Amino acid sequence: MRLPMLSMFSALRQTAFQQAQHSAATPLLLQKYLRKYSSDNNINAKMVAPTPFSKDFFFRQLFDETSCTYTYLLADLNTKEAVLIDPVLEKAKRDANLVTELGFTLKYALNTHMHADHITGSGWLKQLLPGSKSIIAKASGAKADIHLNEGDPVSFGRHRIDTLATPGHTNGCMSFVIHEQGCVFTGDTVLIRGCGRTDFQEGDAGHLYDNVHSKIFTLPENFRLYPAHDYKGTMESSVWEEKTYNPRLTKTKQEFIEIMNNLNLPYPKKIDVSLPANRECGVYDIPKE
Repeated sequence: MRLPMLSMFSALRQTAFQQAQHSAATPLLLQKYLRKYSSDNNINAKMVAPTPFSKDFFFRQLFDETSCTYTYLLADLNTKEAVLIDPVLEKAKRDANLVTELGFTLKYALNTHMHADHITGSGWLKQLLPGSKSIIAKASGAKADIHLNEGDPVSFGRHRIDTLATPGHTNGCMSFVIHEQGCVFTGDTVLIRGCGRTDFQEGDAGHLYDNVHSKIFTLPENFRLYPAHDYKGTMESSVWEEKTYNPRLTKTKQEFIEIMNNLNLPYPKKIDVSLPANRECGVYDIPKE
């Protein structure tokens, strides 16, 4: 269907030029037509292909069916150093086995924030893969081997993760950006066509909105966007897509706050178990086997 749309756009644009050629107000008429048809064909005009991953960068997206959590395994294929973003306790053995099978050495287990819907796998991974360290934002209030402030880099091999403080869902929310690979890991701050709730755990809708628009939505529009969760089976998005189609974050700030304050969501099922465990970096209630 794309070719007919492009052909139609080209034909309409040609018509605009032909009509403008016979007008005394040629520049103004051209601008009018081109603005109109560029707007009508916004997808064709603005959507840009993502940057290919470099040959020495390994990426694997993993999934926990119970909490609908995405865990991301990243590695430098030359040095074999790896990191895991948002590991889940029940999937720690799966993740450790994969790291071992692929010949990687797990350097860090990172959490984008202190989760309320599952227990982090960081603590168990440290036992399964000795030498690995846990990382979380200092503002989260959770224990970890390394606490991050905005701007603190995280490296594995030659690759670098830049850190953005994006509170609003929780005080300690961080987004992880790899500029060379053109991707951002947004945790619960930006979900695909949604965002994390802001009605508990120091949530603040206004802060979330400001941080998304000033930090995530100012990244290049073709950056891949990887969230911590998805409940509909969508695996990734892009900065441009969420700026264009996110039904909440495309609203004005006041409209967004009204939406978030009136979601009337149920109390998180696992929060009373998950938060105490995650404050301790997930090091208790670790399975015996």
